[in-house]
Amino acid sequence: MNILLLGNGKTGSLVAEVARERRHTVEILRSADNPQGSALTSDRLRGVDTVIDFTTPHAVLKNIEACLSAAKNMVVGTTGWTGDLPRIQQLVEKNGHAFLYGANFSIGVNLFYEVARASAAALQHQYSGQIFERHHAHKKDAPSGTAIALQRVIQEAAGAELEITSFREGEVVGLHELILDSPCDRIYLCHDAKSRRGFAEGAVRGAEWLQGHTGCFDFKDVWRKL
Repeated sequence: MNILLLGNGKTGSLVAEVARERRHTVEILRSADNPQGSALTSDRLRGVDTVIDFTTPHAVLKNIEACLSAAKNMVVGTTGWTGDLPRIQQLVEKNGHAFLYGANFSIGVNLFYEVARASAAALQHQYSGQIFERHHAHKKDAPSGTAIALQRVIQEAAGAELEITSFREGEVVGLHELILDSPCDRIYLCHDAKSRRGFAEGAVRGAEWLQGHTGCFDFKDVWRKL
């Protein structure tokens, strides 16, 4: 594929590395060269098979709108924008192409969601619960998209909305904890990302999967098919 990568931060750089390892052609468009999505014209996007976005919550919506208007497949790993998801889903349906988003593109995190879903039964047996998340000091959004998704998983499974506590410190890649506590014992579930490569691999494999599909997809619903 010819991939246009939006954003050249730490995760974006790894996405480019993984994509090239998998024999894709990658071009990078820095956020500084694309204010408000202005560089994403039809001419600029001609010949691009898929756009992958790892930018910022402030920039991502304009990027999405520009790429959908140009009828380009898109993978969005940026978080902090899904309050606008219903509108974006309508744009995807209107233009008839493929769009993949996710709170986290790590296979391990998506397995963590499933373990958490099963564990949520504890909340019906006199357990209380809480979610903790830690990320590097440069992360723009809090709580993280992953923590919000985890909170939603628990709510769907047990009908309880758990409190999220966020920490921003140092260069922590991403640490998410689910604590289920009772007078008798404590259940401690944790996912600790060692590097950003897991996010990058999931995003590239997701872009590969999008070829030949149409519609709006959440990574948590398709990762097993990759």
